[in-house]
Amino acid sequence: MTTRRPSMLILGTRGIPAAHGGFETFAERLALYLVDRGWDVGVYCQRDVPVLKQRFSSTYWRGIEQIHVEITSTGPAGTLDFDAHCVRHAADRNAVCLVLGYNGAVFLPYLRLSGAKILTNMDGIEWRRPKWGRAVKAWFWVNEWIAAWSSQRLVADHPVIADHIATRRPRRAIAMIPYGGEEVLTAPVAPLARFDLSPDRYLISVARIEPDNSILPIVETFSQVRRGVKLVVLGKLDGANAYHRAVRAAAGEEVLFPGPIYDSPVLQALRFHARAYLHGHTVGGTNPSLVESLWAGNAVIAHANPYNAWTAGPEQLYFSDAQSLETALATALTDDAWLSQARTAARARASEDFSWSSVLAGYEQELRGLGGYLVEGALPVGRSPVLADMPVKELMR
Repeated sequence: MTTRRPSMLILGTRGIPAAHGGFETFAERLALYLVDRGWDVGVYCQRDVPVLKQRFSSTYWRGIEQIHVEITSTGPAGTLDFDAHCVRHAADRNAVCLVLGYNGAVFLPYLRLSGAKILTNMDGIEWRRPKWGRAVKAWFWVNEWIAAWSSQRLVADHPVIADHIATRRPRRAIAMIPYGGEEVLTAPVAPLARFDLSPDRYLISVARIEPDNSILPIVETFSQVRRGVKLVVLGKLDGANAYHRAVRAAAGEEVLFPGPIYDSPVLQALRFHARAYLHGHTVGGTNPSLVESLWAGNAVIAHANPYNAWTAGPEQLYFSDAQSLETALATALTDDAWLSQARTAARARASEDFSWSSVLAGYEQELRGLGGYLVEGALPVGRSPVLADMPVKELMR
C-alpha cells in the first residue's frame, strides 16, 4: 500500500456537470465525493466542435479536473472517437481509471498495456436489447468480453448482472454495487400547474420511448377506458420514428406527452405527487429512474422481470401482458390501502440498499484497493460492501 495522494480518472460519460443521464449523474456524485475525501479526480468531457483547435484542455469545476476532448465527428463514430482519445490520454496519467460502460471497450487493451489499473462498471447486458440489429449486438457482445478481460476489477449494479458477468470472469473479480439516490420528503405543487395536473390524480412514466421500455403496451392498455386520471409519459417523441408514431396514435385523451424534462425540481415534483410510477423496462440492471422513484415514495407498477423485482421489492405490482397490466392499474387507482403500503415499502427498499453514501463508499473502497492507496479501516481488496441476495424469482407477483 502507498500513502501518496490518491488519483483517479472517469471515462465513458459525456462529462460533468451532469446533463445527459444516469452515468453522468453518478460520475458527478462520485467525483465530488472523492474530491471531498482528498482525491485528485479528472473526468473526461466530450466537446463537439466543427473544427479541431485543441484536442485536450482542462478546466476545474468544484475541485474536479474537467478534461475536455474536442471531437469533430458525430453520432456513434463521434462517441468512439471520443473514447479512443480518452484512453490515449489516460494511458499517460498515473491514476486509477473508472470506465462507465463497455461500449468502447475495444480501446481498453491499450490502456491496460500502458500499466493502468482499470475498474469497469459493466452496465446492462446491452447486446440483449431487441432494438439493436445483429451487427450492433455483435459489437456489444465482443466489447463486453473485451471489457471483462481488460479490467482488473468489474462492477455489477445488480445481482442478475453479477451472475451474468460471472460467466465471463471469476466472481472474485466482481463487486456488486448498485445505483444510489436521495430521499425526497416534500416537493412543491406549483410545477404541476403547467401540465394541468393535480396531486395523486395521475400516473407517471420516465423513460426513453422505445420497445425495450414497454411504452406502447402501457399507453395502449391505459387508453382502453376512461380512468378519470392522467398518464404522464416523459420522454422524447420523434415524428420520424415509427415506434413513436405508434405510441402517439395509441394514446387516449388522458395521456400527456410533455417531452423530456431535465429540470430536476420539476421532475422531482412530478414524481413526488404522482399516484404511482409506471416502469416498463425489460432489460438492464438497477435502473436509476426506478431507484429515484423509490426514494420519492412512489408506488410502483413494473414489468415483471428479475431486474425490476429485486430493485423495487415484493410489495409493488408487476405486469407481463395487457391483462396483468390492467389488473395492476385497477389496483393502483382504487385500492388506497395497497397504495399506502406500497409507498411505505418503496422508501424502506430505497433506504435498505440504494443510499448514495453506501454506493459511493463501495466505489472508493474498490478504487483504493485497485490503486494500492492506504486508508485506515479499509476492507481487504475485493471486499467492497456487497448487498445481501434476495430471491428475485419469488418477488414478482
